[in-house]
Amino acid sequence: MAEKWIYWFDELRSGHNDMVGKKCANLGEMVHLGMRVPPGFSISIDGYEQFMEATGAGVEIREYVQKNQNELINKVEKQIEASRFIRGVIESKPMPANMTHELWEHYGRLCEKTSCEDVPVATRSSGAISMPGQMETYLNVRGKKDLVDKVIRVWSSAFTTRAIAFRLEKGMALDKAPIGVAILKMINARCAGVTLTVLPTTGDLSKIVMEANWGLGESVVSGEITPDSFVVDKQSGEIASTIGTKTKMVVYKDAGTHMVRVPADLQRTACLVKEEIEEIVRIAKMVEAHFDSPQDMEWVLDTDQPFPDNLYWVQTRPAKYSRQQESNADYLAELMTRVFKM
Repeated sequence: MAEKWIYWFDELRSGHNDMVGKKCANLGEMVHLGMRVPPGFSISIDGYEQFMEATGAGVEIREYVQKNQNELINKVEKQIEASRFIRGVIESKPMPANMTHELWEHYGRLCEKTSCEDVPVATRSSGAISMPGQMETYLNVRGKKDLVDKVIRVWSSAFTTRAIAFRLEKGMALDKAPIGVAILKMINARCAGVTLTVLPTTGDLSKIVMEANWGLGESVVSGEITPDSFVVDKQSGEIASTIGTKTKMVVYKDAGTHMVRVPADLQRTACLVKEEIEEIVRIAKMVEAHFDSPQDMEWVLDTDQPFPDNLYWVQTRPAKYSRQQESNADYLAELMTRVFKM
């Protein structure tokens, strides 16, 4: 195995997908494109493998899977049981001391870079194979011990019931889950959202669509609020706006995140102004051109900085099902449930 298993984002490019997972590789590419990405680093897939081997968790999981493989196929109750067992195995193992020391060293350097003791971070899964929404994210992680705990929990989330069912359906190995972890400084979000450089309901490549809400972006995909929606013509820049009644938003405080009520005077107020929309569109078009394919992107606007320095990007990936389709109801239903996953 490789000696190095933690990488700063500026050490990565999109070609490093097999080393750190797609999300982390693309974060590195975004840094090299000059985009504002929250400071942070990536734990490689090799780090996951080292943990599984050193703790013996990998052996326990392989033995369990070999014993129960046939029963797991098409039996949801057995998949739930397998998820509970495997996640319990992983989360019961302490991180080896040498790995803990190196992770704490990188977190300490991130605290120094951000001039913030116990800087709050997000820990996000970064799979080598795209499995949107099937693994877990932990926000507002503070301090070295909490970071170790949440990294292990992200690793274990590669064995959620949904992830197990996905691998069984695709005929993939059940006992292996190549997963990296992205660790990014939390942004004090005024608002956040998603941007696609294709209109998902029709596959129209001449439009950019974005959805946004006050606070962190998790509320946009929670289904609990109606976010603001903006459709922008790539050529003319014309903006069509639909302002939602945004009654709730996600914020982070001392520990974790909380869903809170949006102040009454902001519930029907657009959370983006014209110049912010135009800047998001400008960068989204640049990224689409760089990757030569429609993109599904996530961004956040920082409360504490002036525009445009407050616009941070936290993900880009190929937009799913971006081909033109107009009458396939099944296609539309699947698209709308998958494409807006963070």
